[in-house]
Amino acid sequence: MTITIKDIASIGDAARQFVAAMQPGRNIYAFYGKMGAGKTTFIKAVCECLGVDDTVTSPTFAIVNAYSSEERGEIYHFDFYRIKRLEEVYDMGFEDYFYSGSLCFIEWPELIESLLPDDAVRVTIGEDADGTRRVEF
Repeated sequence: MTITIKDIASIGDAARQFVAAMQPGRNIYAFYGKMGAGKTTFIKAVCECLGVDDTVTSPTFAIVNAYSSEERGEIYHFDFYRIKRLEEVYDMGFEDYFYSGSLCFIEWPELIESLLPDDAVRVTIGEDADGTRRVEF
């Protein structure tokens, strides 16, 4: 499926389309895209659609942020950009998050590709020359 985001004003509609397409039981969403493609911004919009009232920010330094949603319970947002070794991911107890049954949104999953569950949904955010973003999954 492809969702087009023409501008920042249309990101809410795109997030609603994404949430509507989420399949029950598919909890791991791996977001691929270049720096500045809009991964964090899109995840923030998706979290808002899921009823998250917490402030959604990039967990670049914390590695993981936890948000609460009345609709979906705990939601975990990862940013593995600063990971240097897979041992760091093991040390943080990634399995406790990935296999908790909670939604997990992962930025920079290519750095931990071998640890992603087989049923992870791979989401690619690309930018066209005119600034339009494409969300493909």
